[in-house]
Amino acid sequence: MMLETVDIGASRAYPPRVSTATAPFWSALAQGRWITTACCDCGKQTFPPQIICPHCWSEALEWTDLSPRGVIYSWTRVHAAPTVFAAEAPYSVCIVDLDCGIRIACKLLETEAAAPSIGMAVEMVRLRYQDGDLFAARALQR
Repeated sequence: MMLETVDIGASRAYPPRVSTATAPFWSALAQGRWITTACCDCGKQTFPPQIICPHCWSEALEWTDLSPRGVIYSWTRVHAAPTVFAAEAPYSVCIVDLDCGIRIACKLLETEAAAPSIGMAVEMVRLRYQDGDLFAARALQR
């Protein structure tokens, strides 16, 4: 699944740590692909990507597409941000229940068309910063 790309004219305030387990995820995200690991034995996806299935402890994992759509489980707007994110305040963050059953926390891009609300349909987008990529959720475009 390809994600829409949103260009951000700045560097990331706090770049992610890339490990052996997550490097394929970040590489795919840089290409606009939204993937994660799935267990070959129990079939469950995990996020963030893992090297051992947290459900059945199998080491047989493969990379699969991750559902890019879901709904907001919870959200908040941050006004008093940690120092590293102070320049971005106020900003919104949310917990998203993806259609595939995975729950993730991420930045929420607000649109003028719709104020955030619990249960709102969202889609994941790729944030292309000057120094790399991150991901965020935004209201599903109708």
